[in-house]
Amino acid sequence: STLMKSERGTKLVYVAHPISGDVEGNIKSVLQICKEIHTKRTVPFAPYIVALQYLNDDIPKERRLGADANAMYFKAGIVDELWLYGDKISPGMAEEVVLCRELGIPIRAKSAGTMRELKNF
Repeated sequence: STLMKSERGTKLVYVAHPISGDVEGNIKSVLQICKEIHTKRTVPFAPYIVALQYLNDDIPKERRLGADANAMYFKAGIVDELWLYGDKISPGMAEEVVLCRELGIPIRAKSAGTMRELKNF
């Protein structure tokens, strides 16, 4: 059986961040965010960082494969919260916001840009 966060005392937090455009720079940003938020109580989860090592974000078919994989993590019930970072909510992040709303997963905007844009959802 899956341990919910209340049972394990630790939150598994999906770190969402724009990737397209400056893929390399955005990956560095995500890794820095993960480093900053990783504590005994908060474990960052950014599986797309691994997928980006073998999937090309510029090829629509490969991008879709990655997005579908990310959706699986939410649907599997292992993600406790969605945290939004970056200067905006990208199309990929928007898909994650909609899915988390459907699944009842809490969403937290962690930057000025995402706070502003989350109000439009």
